[in-house]
Amino acid sequence: MQQAPEASDLQGWHKQFAAAANNRAWDLAVLTRTPAQDQEMLDAAHASAWHWSAVGAVQHRMRATMLLAEVHALLGHGKSALRLAQEMQSYFLSEKQTPDWELAFTHAIYAHAAYAAGEHELHRQAYADAAAAMQVIADDEDRSIVAKTFDRVPQP
Repeated sequence: MQQAPEASDLQGWHKQFAAAANNRAWDLAVLTRTPAQDQEMLDAAHASAWHWSAVGAVQHRMRATMLLAEVHALLGHGKSALRLAQEMQSYFLSEKQTPDWELAFTHAIYAHAAYAAGEHELHRQAYADAAAAMQVIADDEDRSIVAKTFDRVPQP
């Protein structure tokens, strides 16, 4: 079990709360939720993003943006989902060190956001990109984790 940061370690607390809120939001994202859980998921995603904005590297902030895009798409907030998805997609596709599983997440969430925004052609292309990216994830466990999100994206 992870040790709690010292009381005076504000950065440590930010990191701990960011990770906890992130994990809770992702756990809720793959469930069939009640309206109360929808609100909890949205709150947790925003809390994670806020904490990462205080202490995280750019990669942490973009992963939080990725989560926000997915949560907004799940809740039908198409305009904000697509704006967030475009921001994180721009980052992850430009980073040479982005792992295979994260590229697949990027395409899947972009597809979901495009669907939520009613952007049919963007949705179709991003869905195809996500399906192709899923095929090249080397690790079976990583592929299984990404599939939980990709499987929730409506097919074109």
